[in-house]
Amino acid sequence: MWLLNSSIGKKLIMSVSGLFLILFLLFHLCMNIAAVFSGEAYNMICGLLGSNWYALAGTLVLAAGVVVHFVYAIILTQQNRKARGNDRYAINARPKGVEWASQNMFVLGLIVILFMVLHFTQFWYNMMFAELAGHHEVELGGAMIATTHGAEFINYFFKGNIVNTVLYLIWFAALWFHLTHGFWSAIHTIGWNNTVWLGRWECISKWVATIICGLFAVITVIFFLNGAGA
Repeated sequence: MWLLNSSIGKKLIMSVSGLFLILFLLFHLCMNIAAVFSGEAYNMICGLLGSNWYALAGTLVLAAGVVVHFVYAIILTQQNRKARGNDRYAINARPKGVEWASQNMFVLGLIVILFMVLHFTQFWYNMMFAELAGHHEVELGGAMIATTHGAEFINYFFKGNIVNTVLYLIWFAALWFHLTHGFWSAIHTIGWNNTVWLGRWECISKWVATIICGLFAVITVIFFLNGAGA
């Protein structure tokens, strides 16, 4: 099957999975914006999601999207290295017109994945996973917190916590570089471009990455200063 065996097919799968993950980032961003204005509203959203079947189904789909995207990134990276052969060992200047992000997409993606693990251990593990394990409260900082009280988790992990805040800001910086090239590349692979729109999509990709990562960064700083429901 060409979709699985050809280079173009593999790039298409990685592109579609990447666009799906961008949609999830937008959804997550909307939740974080709600937390900025009202911790109670954020808790209500967490309660509506919880470990309900639709939230669990969405989590499984998200996990599948991350796995597919990462696996095909590894496959394509190895394929490109094999095609270049010994040329990859040569010390050359970055080709003109080739962005730094485009040459380091795999490393940037690996950083994003590692920080996702951190995020999941802090939030998903203590919320949805805890509920699936039959717990409605978890101990955090010597206090028992309901698994649906997401605002309390935000306050614990971010309010006044400079180390965690800086780590997340580094994550958003890596994500920005990854998205600036990844979004444009995905659109290019799908074929939604021509001589007119090629440059436009590149500009749009930078705006999309800046809006998503910029807002995440601003919200993180707000959480650091005031906590949820500021």
